[in-house]
Amino acid sequence: MAKLSYRTTTQIWQGTIIVLIGIVCMIFVIPLVLIVSASLTETSALANVGYRLIPPVFSTEAYQFLLVDPSVVGRAYGVSLFVTVVGTTVGVFIMAMLAYVLSRRQFRLRGALTFYVFFTMLFNGGLVPYYITITRTLHLKNTVWALIIPYLVVPFFVLLLRTFFLTLPKDLFDAAKIDGADEWHSFFRIAVPLSTPAILTVALFLLLQYWNDMYQALLFIEGNALSPLQYTLYKMIANMSQISELATQVGKPVPALSVRMAMAVLALGPILVAFLFVQRYFVRGITLGGIKGD
Repeated sequence: MAKLSYRTTTQIWQGTIIVLIGIVCMIFVIPLVLIVSASLTETSALANVGYRLIPPVFSTEAYQFLLVDPSVVGRAYGVSLFVTVVGTTVGVFIMAMLAYVLSRRQFRLRGALTFYVFFTMLFNGGLVPYYITITRTLHLKNTVWALIIPYLVVPFFVLLLRTFFLTLPKDLFDAAKIDGADEWHSFFRIAVPLSTPAILTVALFLLLQYWNDMYQALLFIEGNALSPLQYTLYKMIANMSQISELATQVGKPVPALSVRMAMAVLALGPILVAFLFVQRYFVRGITLGGIKGD
């Protein structure tokens, strides 16, 4: 039997790996396709036939039910978009500046401040002091800032960015200092452009944090005016049984199963777009941010 050459063996291994990765990708994509298909399936067919990759009986009744009053979902979308965009932008800016300061070796208090940031990852004051601080000290209850401020500084993201900044060549900052650049110029002209993968990775994590969060709304928001999308969908699902009973009394059933799937589709849309935009920086940002300590 002829011995395979190194090039042929490499090609076989690469082909095998590509096939395995393709299978894994299909495994992850199939549930998403099932959710979209179920949201476009008539409820009776979904109950009788089950979930299919292609809707057995196509119907948009779930979306019609959700959007019977577009102002509710539209308002929730607007709140979530505002909170996510403003929170992610401001939060990444603040955490990047804090991480840059903690990465500067000439800063004498960086060790103490780094420990302070790390300490908050391990211990917190608890729910009651947190609630009192937001509502009675800061007076943020029933304001949009109650949804934004709690996540502006996430200790893990700060340490991730700090570790990434430590990997940047020190000679670049020394040369900029010799040329007369201050720390602001070094941050915006050197650190930020060279740290795009890490910053966008943190931005994606923070975006997911804001978009998927309903905990802050559950604690601090009353009424529907400032309810974000996730909290609005949660309330709709929680009230689904009551709505179903009421609809049964009037003789018009509610497409409960397909409505739940439609809710998931509505909540997934912006996140998929955001991930497609930053996915090429994702792996690089994680790996480069975790190879060097101090």
